[in-house]
Amino acid sequence: MSCPICDGDTVQKYRPFCSRRCADIDLARWMNGNYAVASRREDSDDLPDDEGPVTH
Repeated sequence: MSCPICDGDTVQKYRPFCSRRCADIDLARWMNGNYAVASRREDSDDLPDDEGPVTH
């Protein structure tokens, strides 16, 4: 298996990555919105009132 960031050989400690650097790059991509998990809902406008976002 190769690292999904740099294609280097993986290291057990950071698997599936080769290093902490590549693991951190992947995490940053998730946090910045570069990656996304598909959803069947387009936006929150079609949600019933009891399933909408929680606001305080």
